[in-house]
Amino acid sequence: MRPRALKAAAAAAAAAILSACTVGPDYLRPGAPVPARFKEAQYKEAAAPPRGWKLGQPSDAISRGEWWTIYNDPVLDGLEARIDISNQNLKTFAAAFREAEFIVAEARAGFFPTGTVSASGQRSKSGGGGSNGSGSVSAGGSAGNITDFFSTSVAASWTPDFWGQVRRTVEANVATAQASAADLANARLSAQGTLAGDYLQLRVADELKRLLDRAAQAFAESLRITRNQYSSGTTDQSAVAQAEAQLLSTQAQAIAVGVMRAQFEHAIAVLIGVPPAELTIAPSDFVDAVPDIPAGLPSALLERRPDIAAAERTMKAANAEIGVEVAAFYPTITLSGDAGAAALTLAKLLTRSSLFWSFGASLVDTVFDAGLRSARVGAAVAVFDEDLATYRQTVLTAFQQVEDQLAALRIFAEEQQVQDAAAASALEAERIINNQYLAGTVAYTSVIVAEQTALADFETALTVRQNRLVASASLIQDLGGGWNAAQLPGRGFIENSAPLDFNPLPPILPVQGR
Repeated sequence: MRPRALKAAAAAAAAAILSACTVGPDYLRPGAPVPARFKEAQYKEAAAPPRGWKLGQPSDAISRGEWWTIYNDPVLDGLEARIDISNQNLKTFAAAFREAEFIVAEARAGFFPTGTVSASGQRSKSGGGGSNGSGSVSAGGSAGNITDFFSTSVAASWTPDFWGQVRRTVEANVATAQASAADLANARLSAQGTLAGDYLQLRVADELKRLLDRAAQAFAESLRITRNQYSSGTTDQSAVAQAEAQLLSTQAQAIAVGVMRAQFEHAIAVLIGVPPAELTIAPSDFVDAVPDIPAGLPSALLERRPDIAAAERTMKAANAEIGVEVAAFYPTITLSGDAGAAALTLAKLLTRSSLFWSFGASLVDTVFDAGLRSARVGAAVAVFDEDLATYRQTVLTAFQQVEDQLAALRIFAEEQQVQDAAAASALEAERIINNQYLAGTVAYTSVIVAEQTALADFETALTVRQNRLVASASLIQDLGGGWNAAQLPGRGFIENSAPLDFNPLPPILPVQGR
């Protein structure tokens, strides 16, 4: 091997060794406060189920992604499918993710040299020139003559990433892009959960309307009987007035339900990205079954919540930014070179005598900055500490939300048993008192009170069922809705994808290495 080739190989090896140096702290995922099990697990294990109530059997059959199918409602399935297509909030987060991809591509450009190509042609006239006797002006470069100058050149410069500043920047931007992808997943999950909750409450409103309509029919029959009794002289005018007031009041309640139902329908329309005027959801049967949701181990929640994943990736980006600031303490070495040709005529531009070239290197190091770099490192460390606290708080909040919904489901299930029994007893009391009234042993006021009590108990029982359904949807959402951190796009995918060709709204591709 020639000496020149040996020197080139040695230089390349030295550059490779230097480029392997990456300053700043390497990222290690910090710990978070994770309990051994959920608090509510002890109640389910220790407490006997209420009389007549069977403990649900958790099932892991919840669809990963399409978790709402657990309610077996085709209308809900169709509405949820439209969120990814038209929800404007999701489009905002999708655009933010594409922006983050471009920022990664921008940072990766720092690994490579910058090259330029230039070409120029110039004609100039110096002062004091004269004619040659025939009125023409000669060329040749003497004073007063017109001078032509042509040049073309290729230049390149490269700042090798000796201290890992570019690598840390790319690392930070990739983590930020992953956090953006997690934000998108969290926005999608939030929209799905909100839609499911609104839809379930809309169906409860349908059931409440049916309950009030049935009660109104029963009260209309009571009014008819009371009027007949008044006509026959067995009751007084006050009983008729009370029966009329009860019927009209119940009919008014049934009408008022329409306001609540319309608001839920309008909210669903906005979630799927259409004007409220373009969505009509026909009344349907009530979703009565409340699914039993497996909570799993608390430690799994760290991988199942997209908001936790976003906080963790943000923390990693902050850690990499520390390395970016530390790299500023080291000198910057820039390699540059250019080559080209210059001549007074185009004919001579491509001759050997017109060629030129230059190569060189420069080193720049800051020897005094009044503590600027140290301040920037300190600020970057403070940002990391802030993100670390945010991450741990996000974890704590996630556990709180899951525990809240687990407790709500347990307590509402117990309340449901008692309230259903209360409604059944009230219905039986209504039947007995109505018979007593028809026999003439009690006043009609007793019938009114019994009927109102029974209706109120049935309304309360329906509200409890609504609370259980909404809590079940909230629990699935708080558990991540079947999402998993492995769905985050990996570093290789982010760095090698074409942002303009990537639509992050469909399910995000599996991780390809982080």
